[in-house]
Amino acid sequence: MDVQQLSEAVESVSQIYAETFNIERDATWFILKLQEEVGELTQSYLMLAGKARAKGKSSEEIHADFCKEVADVFCQVLLLAKFYDIDLEKEIKGKWLSKLQK
Repeated sequence: MDVQQLSEAVESVSQIYAETFNIERDATWFILKLQEEVGELTQSYLMLAGKARAKGKSSEEIHADFCKEVADVFCQVLLLAKFYDIDLEKEIKGKWLSKLQK
């Protein structure tokens, strides 16, 4: 699955989520939802690093939660890019991968 296909699939799931919970996915929602997910990733990382309470979770559960939060952030970035019609593959090639050719 390429980035475009993944983006489309994530968009479908997000639409179902929005319909289920009666959420208007506007520009503000996309950026604030990303911020929320980054916050959850940060909390999960702190638990993983032993810098926050484990809340009764095992180290395996904490690691699994961390992995899920990384995926959540990635999916929200895909949604934000789709909302603003950003070609992520093009932008990554121009900003990141172009450094490999120098």
